[in-house]
Amino acid sequence: MTRPFPPPPLKIGDLVIDPPILQAPMAGFTNAAFRQMVREFGGAGLLATEMVNARGFVWLDENEAEHPDRLWGVADEPRPLAVQIWDNDPNTMAKVGKRLVEEYSVSVVDINFGCPVRQVTEKAHSGSYLLREPDRMFRIIDQLVKACAPTPVTAKIRLGCSRESVNCNEVARVVEEAGAAALTVHGRTAQDMFRGNADWERISEIKSHLRNIPLIGNGDLDSAEKVVAAFQNYNVDGVMIARACLGRPWLFAQAAAALRGDPIPPDPTLDDQRQCMLHHYELVRDRFGEEKGTVLMRKYACCYAQGKRGARHFRTHVARVATAGEFYQVVQEHFPTQ
Repeated sequence: MTRPFPPPPLKIGDLVIDPPILQAPMAGFTNAAFRQMVREFGGAGLLATEMVNARGFVWLDENEAEHPDRLWGVADEPRPLAVQIWDNDPNTMAKVGKRLVEEYSVSVVDINFGCPVRQVTEKAHSGSYLLREPDRMFRIIDQLVKACAPTPVTAKIRLGCSRESVNCNEVARVVEEAGAAALTVHGRTAQDMFRGNADWERISEIKSHLRNIPLIGNGDLDSAEKVVAAFQNYNVDGVMIARACLGRPWLFAQAAAALRGDPIPPDPTLDDQRQCMLHHYELVRDRFGEEKGTVLMRKYACCYAQGKRGARHFRTHVARVATAGEFYQVVQEHFPTQ
C-alpha cells in the first residue's frame, strides 16, 4: 500500500498535532526533565507525562498531600501536553480527569489500557487487564469524556491480552463509540510484554473498524526511516515513539525532518551526547535534590550509553553512583567515547 506523503497534521478533537509524531507516556521516564530535553531538540507534536494512578491521586488530594511527582511541571510547561491516567473505576477516573482539565489545563487526557506490568494488571485489574472487559472500558471512557469536555480524551491499548485473545478490532469500536477522540495501539499483546516485533499489519487493519477518529501506531519505531515507513506502508494517522527515544531525545527532530522530506540530521557527536546527558542530570537534580536526583539519573544515563561500545562497562559503574561528584567522575572516566 502506498499512501499520500508527507502525512497531514493529526487532529485529536479540535487539537492539531503537527508533526503527527507523539512521545509515549512511560512510567519512570517521561517526567518534566525528559520532556524538556525533547522540547529543546524539537520534532514531537505531542508530549505526554508518565502514567498517573488515578486512585493514588484521589488519596493524595483527600489527605491534602502534595500531588504526584508524575505531575511535576505540568501546570507551567508549554502545550500541547497529554496526561495519561489509569484505574478501573469510572467514577475515580472521571473525578481525576476533571481535575486535570480544570486545574492543570491539560491538552489531552489519555487512558492507559495497555500497560502489561503485573502490578497494574493482575494486582489492580487495570491497564491491559481491562481489554478483557470492553463494557467496563466503555463506561470508563464515557464518564471521562463527559467529565473532561471539551478537552479530548484518548485511549491507548494493545492488540489483546494474549495472542490467543486478540480483540483489538472490537475494542477499537468500543473506544470510538464511547466518545474517545483518538486511539493509540501498541502492536503487541500484553502477554508479549516487549518481546518479539510489533505487528504493524494488525495495527493497520484496525483503521477499517474506526469511522472518524484517528489511529496512532506504536511499537519498534527506533529510527527516522521507520517512522517514514510506518506512514507510507500502514494505515495510520499518527505514530508514537516510546523506548527508542529515552537516550535519544533528538530522535523526534530526526523523524520530523524525514517526514518533511528534509535531510535527516545526524546523531549528535558523542561529546555532545555526553553534554546532553549532563544537562538532563542538572534538570533532574534541580527538582529532586542531589541524593534522589543522582539515583534517578542512573537509569537515564544507561539509556544514553545504550548501543555504544563500552556501554556495559559504563552501566556497571554508573549503577553505583550516589552523589554528584561520583556521577561526574564516572561520566568523565567511563562514558563511551567511540
